[in-house]
Amino acid sequence: MIHSTAIIHRSAEIGADCDIGPYCVIGEHVSLGPRCRLHSHVVIDGYTSLGSDNEIFPFASIGLKTQDLKWKGGITRTEIGNHNTFREYVTVHSATGDGEVTKVGSCNHILAYCHLAHNVMLGDHIIMSNVASLAGHVTMEDHAVVGGLAAVHQFCRIGRMSIIGGCSKVVQDVPPFMLVDGNPAETKTINKVGMERNGIPEQAQSALRQAYKIIFREGLTVPNALARIEKDLPALAEVQTLVQFIRGSARGITK
Repeated sequence: MIHSTAIIHRSAEIGADCDIGPYCVIGEHVSLGPRCRLHSHVVIDGYTSLGSDNEIFPFASIGLKTQDLKWKGGITRTEIGNHNTFREYVTVHSATGDGEVTKVGSCNHILAYCHLAHNVMLGDHIIMSNVASLAGHVTMEDHAVVGGLAAVHQFCRIGRMSIIGGCSKVVQDVPPFMLVDGNPAETKTINKVGMERNGIPEQAQSALRQAYKIIFREGLTVPNALARIEKDLPALAEVQTLVQFIRGSARGITK
């Protein structure tokens, strides 16, 4: 199902059973996996590959040149997995440096007007609400949620199963399993609803609640807080994930 007004480069690879609507433009180095659906006026260009069963709504733009002024040419890529939704006017830009990649995993839901800048790395099962923006080199882990109109500073990391409140300004890493909100963003509590929805056991939720209090409410330095968590709390996988994420933070964490 390819509409007569769609413009598709003869070298583009179009998978089986793709549905390409009116006035879509597909560039020379684009590869679409099976059963992708492009509504009208979608533009996909650059060295861009999409897996299967992605749905892209009108006026979305995927794989075009980075906005980064450090661009010096070369081949940069955009790689997108399976079963993603990109709503109206979403922009996903290719990477900046030669050989680099912007990467989106699978089963993500990216709502209208969201922006994914150069070298962004998204995991799986992520939700970005309307007009949320990720600056360059942001990494977002699985099952994270970004509220509408929120903005994330370049090189920040957004931890697994965390949630960012709407209109928040995030300038440091967001630890896994936490809820942050505000301008500038502060860590308010654990993401209890998100953990329940994703099947995190009550024992782990309780331990993470204690970890939250130790890190964010007791006035300890981060190294001392982490040492106390390792000493006093059970060595559950979720607790270890939190500790390792914070230890690996280059920008510091949102407190």
